[in-house]
Amino acid sequence: MQRKKNFFAGPSVMPVEVLQELQAQILDYNGQGLSMIETSHRGGLFEDLHIQALSLVRELLGISDEYSVFFLGGGASLQFSMVPMNFLRPNT
Repeated sequence: MQRKKNFFAGPSVMPVEVLQELQAQILDYNGQGLSMIETSHRGGLFEDLHIQALSLVRELLGISDEYSVFFLGGGASLQFSMVPMNFLRPNT
């Protein structure tokens, strides 16, 4: 199969191997009988995944434990808005 190239600002093209692993995990995450998108965000399975993701991001980017890591939705528009929000005084 000939894969297309994607130069958009949004999501990028992923290797077929990554997509195949995602496909398998969507059906059954780590042999748990549920996909990750079906499990509770309050459960231990999700918490384990979250902790692992934080650890991998810290390792990949060289972020020490003295800094917090946040996974935020909203895309670039939210990120641009957050810059001036960080300079607001409390209760404004």
